[in-house]
Amino acid sequence: MNVIEIDQNNAQQYLIDESFNRPVVVDFWADWCAPCKQLMPLLEKLADEYAGAFLLAKVNADEQQGISQQLGVRSLPTVMVFKDGQPVDGFSGAQPETAVRELLQKHLPSPWDAKIAEATELLDQGNSADAIALLRAAWEESNKLIEVTLAYAGALVEANRLDEAEDILNEVRLVDREAVHEQLMAQIELKREAGKSPEIEALEQELAEDEANHGTRVKLAVQLSTASHFREALEHLLVVLRADRDWNNGEAKRMYLDTIATIGKGDPLAAEYQRKLFSILY
Repeated sequence: MNVIEIDQNNAQQYLIDESFNRPVVVDFWADWCAPCKQLMPLLEKLADEYAGAFLLAKVNADEQQGISQQLGVRSLPTVMVFKDGQPVDGFSGAQPETAVRELLQKHLPSPWDAKIAEATELLDQGNSADAIALLRAAWEESNKLIEVTLAYAGALVEANRLDEAEDILNEVRLVDREAVHEQLMAQIELKREAGKSPEIEALEQELAEDEANHGTRVKLAVQLSTASHFREALEHLLVVLRADRDWNNGEAKRMYLDTIATIGKGDPLAAEYQRKLFSILY
């Protein structure tokens, strides 16, 4: 339950008792109050968005005058935040969505916090593909909040998806580029210097001498994919597929699809290269 109407019969249960379990946001309103009618749909939208993280308790101030007087309500709309049986915050008058969100964020976990926590557990279990998908979702939900950006980029770095991590970090505003940002950029450079095995370097040299050798290019793609350099691997396979869609009885296409499956089909990188394959095949 995310929203409830309050009266004398349930006020103790939902304003006081429930506030020991989760924050209760109390909205005092009236039918004649135009600003109330502007504010209430916003509060209801946020209650749905936070999916039960707080209870929205609506109090009709005209019908529940006793509750309103007891809590000292003098103007409408008035919003109060109850925690542990006490009002701890609030405001009077209609407020913009940004101000209401700021109020909630002081007292509630953000909607993306659960995704970050789950992603952290998945990373500990070695499941980087699913963790990165969750962090991507959290990053987008948070409107690319700096803390979430760094967590997302850090997971990409750990998974050796260095180009993507660098792209994410390059989006960070200069004023927000502090120590963790610089550390991640340094890790990317170090991993690039140390990340290519002798096998990869040898195949790159062999390919540079004969760029039309599809066999060498596919072998290189295998090594790159094994080292989690997925974008590079897929680009090499695209070169082969553009030249010959059925190269070696479909081996290049099978490897391409296997690489996408390894990344995870819900991942933006996988989606990008699925579209590129579709444009070649159809």
